[in-house]
Amino acid sequence: MKLRVIDVRGTSPDYRTVVPRGAFDVEHALATVKPICDAVAERGEHALAEFAERFDGVVPSQFRVPVEYLAQCAKELAPQVRAAFEESIRRRRAVAQAEGTPGVVSVEVAEGAVIETKTSPVARVGLYVPGGLAPLSSSVLMNVVPAQVAGVESLAVATPPNAAFGGWPHPSILGLCHLLGVDEVYAVGGAQAIAMFAYGVEGLCAPVDLVTGPGNIYVVAAKRLLRGVVGIDAEAGPTEIAVLADDQADPAFVAADLISQAEHDPMAGSVLVTDSPDLAERVNALLADQVSELDHTDRIETALTGPQSAIVLVDDMEQGLKVVDAYGAEHLEVQTGDARAVAHRVKNAGAIFIGPWAPVPLGDYSAGSTHVLPTAGASRYSSGLTVRSFCRTVHLIDYDEAALREVGPTVVTFAREEGLPGHAAAITVRTAREQGDRW
Repeated sequence: MKLRVIDVRGTSPDYRTVVPRGAFDVEHALATVKPICDAVAERGEHALAEFAERFDGVVPSQFRVPVEYLAQCAKELAPQVRAAFEESIRRRRAVAQAEGTPGVVSVEVAEGAVIETKTSPVARVGLYVPGGLAPLSSSVLMNVVPAQVAGVESLAVATPPNAAFGGWPHPSILGLCHLLGVDEVYAVGGAQAIAMFAYGVEGLCAPVDLVTGPGNIYVVAAKRLLRGVVGIDAEAGPTEIAVLADDQADPAFVAADLISQAEHDPMAGSVLVTDSPDLAERVNALLADQVSELDHTDRIETALTGPQSAIVLVDDMEQGLKVVDAYGAEHLEVQTGDARAVAHRVKNAGAIFIGPWAPVPLGDYSAGSTHVLPTAGASRYSSGLTVRSFCRTVHLIDYDEAALREVGPTVVTFAREEGLPGHAAAITVRTAREQGDRW
């Protein structure tokens, strides 16, 4: 098993056309999820039960997980697991608090003319936690912690039911919810969970204002379909890693990091960009042995040999930077000489991991950074999930009479240039009077 090699040395193509990328057809999935979402809107819990049986193979005894069961799951966490959860929460909360909290920023643009920018949290948020190929407990804290720091008053978590646990979601997910103080948890997965959050289900779940969290293509399609009914964070595709490396990189480290991302999903992308043919050969030589020592070998091999994964050979780091910027990886590792300086030259990436001692799995769990990140090149225009994702801003405009009179002619000129005399009149009806006159 080897990664295919794409050689762009000596060329200067449009790199977006040559970097590997898997197919992820959200539009095709819309036709599948629309009747699911419509059914939840129309039939509520009856539809949730139908889809739980069809897609999850189990219908929980109730869709909202009892608070007592959440506490029991937390109590039964292995001590080392609980300690790992708590340390990851501590680090993510510390970073989230530095990301900025809601408040008011005031700017006086002229005497008597004040504009306030008020940032406030969304009132109610639905957080989706995948439970498919792996119980992603880490997604709980990556969604909940920044929402809590932002000051969101009402948080609900949805995660798929699991037949292995009597219809309840995975105990580690539920235990972590309890540790974070989240007691509104639903054993609902897939597109039907997004529909439940968007429309609400009478007697079960109130509608939310914003849905966040990653999921499979059907979750993503439901978020696209219902955007506008509810806010969404992003349309996350299959996970991906790019490693920008030169001849100073340790091939064993690079191979392990490419494999770690392939472990997530058969559609996961693993890309090495290097100006060292020797490193490329040594990494490829190590993959099979490292994979053979792990679980999920079929999944990993499918991802590494798929069209979304490859080694890209470049002339030098200058060309390498162009390639990784064109790729805009969800996760980008920089394993080069002077890695920090190289990392700061990168324009497009969801998160950047600097040097040999900051592998992507560190960010998945305990670095303190977010692991809910833009995929499929969306880092060119969007960011990962942070405190700001759960906030909205509004401007408060406060001008006194003198301030309006001072700037009024500018507004009138501008409005007349646009052919909107009514806009101009809304100014002149005020400023044409003598100061102090009233109707």
